[in-house]
Amino acid sequence: MPFYVLIRTRMPGYVAGSVARIEENNYPSIEAMSSQQDEKFMRMALTEAKKALGQTSPNPAVGAVLVIDDAIVSKGHHRGAGRDHAEVECLRNFDLPVPAGATLYVTLEPCSTQGRTAACTDAILQARVRNVVVGAIDVNPRHCGKGISQLRNAGVKVQAGVLADDCAQINEAFNKWIVTGHPFVIAKCGMSLDGRLVRPAEESPWITPRSARRHAHQLRAHVDAILVGAKTVRVDNPRLTVRGVPQARQPWRVVLTRSGKLPESAYIFSDRFSSRTVVYKNKSLGAVLKSLGEKGVTSVLIEGGGATLGRALDARLIDKVQLYLGQILTGGPIIAFPGRGAENAANSLRLRKVSYEQIGQTVCITGYAEIRSSK
Repeated sequence: MPFYVLIRTRMPGYVAGSVARIEENNYPSIEAMSSQQDEKFMRMALTEAKKALGQTSPNPAVGAVLVIDDAIVSKGHHRGAGRDHAEVECLRNFDLPVPAGATLYVTLEPCSTQGRTAACTDAILQARVRNVVVGAIDVNPRHCGKGISQLRNAGVKVQAGVLADDCAQINEAFNKWIVTGHPFVIAKCGMSLDGRLVRPAEESPWITPRSARRHAHQLRAHVDAILVGAKTVRVDNPRLTVRGVPQARQPWRVVLTRSGKLPESAYIFSDRFSSRTVVYKNKSLGAVLKSLGEKGVTSVLIEGGGATLGRALDARLIDKVQLYLGQILTGGPIIAFPGRGAENAANSLRLRKVSYEQIGQTVCITGYAEIRSSK
């Protein structure tokens, strides 16, 4: 027995008067087709959300698309704290009455409370949107599940959990900070194949090539703060700024020091971003991270030196690593992660979701610290 489906054109509000004939046993299930479509449009919403990375802290990055007759008719993303959320921008960009068959795809559960802006659930209801597909549930206790319940209670059809892991991952820093109050910590360094951080003094200090350093600047553009030890400031005089990334926000520059003796002529104290430099004297790394979290810093990139990276590893304060392996072996005493070290292999910090990316002759290794359940 043949199966018939009504074919719709991609013109919003228009239905073609033709019918397609599909032979029996030669078509996907309606449920599978719907799931594929939902994932397709959620990926489009994720593309919108990624435009906001590094721009919205301490808010999450969120994207939304409005779909009518299997075509995207409007897009939106959150552009910064205090500005319209993704759903509101998307609906405003459409600027027409939303038809009953339209579906709004949003990467994060719509907020249901008044903050710097009005609740997104109110905007959705006012626009008479009848169908909403949500990616990740908001882990913020103020919103968790409440936005979805509010919409459903008002008669809106809501489907949640489409590409939930992907939608949650882009806000990994926000999710940790909103739940724990502590920033998400990334340990990053460029090292030789034998785990050293520096080359001989008479040579260029760079272990990795320019292409890898450009890649690392993308990471800088997505964090709230970059943290280094005092020795790194004295020896390397780093700028700790984002370069080569258009419209990037400059991160806070955080320095740990015991003596407080730091060169006033250092770039971080004398350049045009000097007001974004913070010095912590005689504070443990854990105490510094707690203080930064209280100031609304959701993510911290530890860039060195070796002693600071080692302290972070020993204290198990690292959530993620991003290591750039150059194509050289240097030897020497400056080890990337010295510290006390693990007592044995069983107590080592293990990584999950490890990925490898080749950038020219450099290999970028990314992984997440494995969370061990307490017994």
